[in-house]
Amino acid sequence: MLLVEKPLPHVAVVTLNRPEAMNALSKALRAALQKAMTELDADPDVKVIVLTGAGERAFTAGLDLKELSTDPLGMGAANATDPAENPAQAVLSCKKPIVGAINGVAITGGFEVALACDVMICSTNARFADTHARVGITPGWGLSQKLSRCIGLYRAKELSLTGNFLSAQQAYDWGMVNRVVAPEELMPAALELAAQMADIESDMLVTYKGMIDDGYDLPMGEGLKLEHERSVVHNRAVTPDMVAKRREAVQSRGRSQ
Repeated sequence: MLLVEKPLPHVAVVTLNRPEAMNALSKALRAALQKAMTELDADPDVKVIVLTGAGERAFTAGLDLKELSTDPLGMGAANATDPAENPAQAVLSCKKPIVGAINGVAITGGFEVALACDVMICSTNARFADTHARVGITPGWGLSQKLSRCIGLYRAKELSLTGNFLSAQQAYDWGMVNRVVAPEELMPAALELAAQMADIESDMLVTYKGMIDDGYDLPMGEGLKLEHERSVVHNRAVTPDMVAKRREAVQSRGRSQ
């Protein structure tokens, strides 16, 4: 149902593993995702997480509608705030960088989970769709607010008010995803990017990600104030020797590329 592997030093891969159901987010899978994210967040050996789906058809098709049809209380999951019920929140709650390796369709709730990742690399098989309006449910995991901030208000309205699919290439052209690769290149590309991030010290990854995310939620002036306040606290602990050692590592990396 959920696979957790560590194929590279300091990198974990979490795979939604229900390909027969398009990796639909059943109650059990949502709980397993939250548990895995919490454990990996607390694991000092893991710096970066890659999140993907099994197979080439789907990253995840969202909530398991078949399961919900037999559970009259199940629709409450659409508005859940508990990360054990809300998989987008389970992803967002993780302090470490998460690379979304979007292998297939990401539909409705699955779209929301994809948007919760810090970086998205897509297979050419990937497509995105917000079908909330078509099935008569309003989003509760952040899509109505995050999508417009990613691609702009008018494009977001076009997608959400039609339920039309967005191709991987169009998502890239609109600035929603970082890159698009062939299906066989997806995991190598995601792992390469994760390894590059994992080459940074853990505290810097967490600190910088938090600064970007928390500042993005604020008006520019408040964001600049937040940056200044946190930067002053962090940089007080940095010594010239520490900078010199890291500068040499940066220069060596530049010479090797």
